[in-house]
Amino acid sequence: MKKSCVSKYIFVGAFLSFSIVVLTGCDSLLNKYPLDSLSNSTFWQTEGDALLALTGVYQQNKLTGTNAKQSFDLWNQDAYLRLFEATTDNGFEKDNGVTDFNNGDLAASYQPVMDLWTTTYIKITKCNNFLENIDNVEMDVSKLEEMKAEVKTIRAYDYFWLAFLWSDVPLVTKVLTVDEANSVFRDSRENVIKFVIEELQAAIPNLPVTRPDKDYGRITKGAALAILGRVFLAEKRWEDAKNVYKQIMDLGVYNIDARFSDLFIEKGENSKEFLLVSKRMPDIYGNSILLSCLGFTWGGYHHYSPYNELVEDFECIDGLPVKESPLFDPEKPYENRDPRLLKTIFVDNISVFKNILYIAHPDSSPTVYQDQLTRRQWSGYMVRKFCDEDYNGNLNVYGCDFPMIRYAEVLLSYLEANIESGTPITQNLLDETINRVRGREEIKMPPVTEQIRIS
Repeated sequence: MKKSCVSKYIFVGAFLSFSIVVLTGCDSLLNKYPLDSLSNSTFWQTEGDALLALTGVYQQNKLTGTNAKQSFDLWNQDAYLRLFEATTDNGFEKDNGVTDFNNGDLAASYQPVMDLWTTTYIKITKCNNFLENIDNVEMDVSKLEEMKAEVKTIRAYDYFWLAFLWSDVPLVTKVLTVDEANSVFRDSRENVIKFVIEELQAAIPNLPVTRPDKDYGRITKGAALAILGRVFLAEKRWEDAKNVYKQIMDLGVYNIDARFSDLFIEKGENSKEFLLVSKRMPDIYGNSILLSCLGFTWGGYHHYSPYNELVEDFECIDGLPVKESPLFDPEKPYENRDPRLLKTIFVDNISVFKNILYIAHPDSSPTVYQDQLTRRQWSGYMVRKFCDEDYNGNLNVYGCDFPMIRYAEVLLSYLEANIESGTPITQNLLDETINRVRGREEIKMPPVTEQIRIS
């Protein structure tokens, strides 16, 4: 991944954000400035200080890529896979950590949930600290308002997910003292969502449509609009969602990438399809997605096993489901399928990675990982989507950015909002939304027509 102006401040920004947040509200014994850390009283002076603090806000809460997999941050793809995919009928994860969730036995002590709650509020605290102090910096007013808008958008994004997952949550908009933190109460979901919408609507006018390469990864108008669109969809405000997604489409800066295979690896970084990304740097500030997804043959954990139900969701190349298509052969179930299937999932004795054929359960001998069949590779499938054949480094610090919102989501969400609002579904609407995604150059699935029922 190419370094950007923001990227080079990664470590300093992270340390800065942590130091300032921790020191806020603490009185110095002799009112002396600390010599080994940064202080609010001396830091917020220049535009460079503001940029460092902003970088700290963007930073994932773990300081190195080594522990990225354990950091259940909303800006980390491992969190998405474990909490938002492995808890569904799409697949499972090897440690059986989501069993309690799926059995209805989820408790506050479940570590991934605790981590997600904690890391989200850490980021919110960073945002609050930034917004409390940024006005002390003497800098161009338009740049200052733009930075505020970025931080408000990040905070709104995190509060949306908190309300979506937990319903009533503490709505904290300032840095708390210890006493305040110990007496905080949950606010209603309704008030939290109202706050999120108002914050996003206030931020959007102050955000740029595009950014220069050196600032790639910072929040743009399209990213904030896409987050707002998600909120409106979740709230079933269909007309509002339609209007927001149409605004993104009318910006004219996003497109469906011809490549599907490259979207989730380093080759695909900076794609015109990406609205919101979580930035990474190889070795310095990486992630552990390759370690989680790849199997033992390639040095990974094979942490996630897709279900066959997910495999069956991929249509045949005639655009029909496997249960309806005459092209589907149960003896050769992976032939004549949507090309995205084998680009998303490793299939036993078919998929090849780094010139090695993927074979499920290669070490199922009782003397080697005796629990593999029940915990690791028992479904026979493995996640292919994020696996980069060109990468030869440490699997725990892979440097590919994480695309959090893509233009494909915008188009499909716009179509969903139209359907849910009762808008007549025309061929033109289908062609400007779902058929653009299906017609991606590398995929070329047949278009959906008005005669095909969408539900």
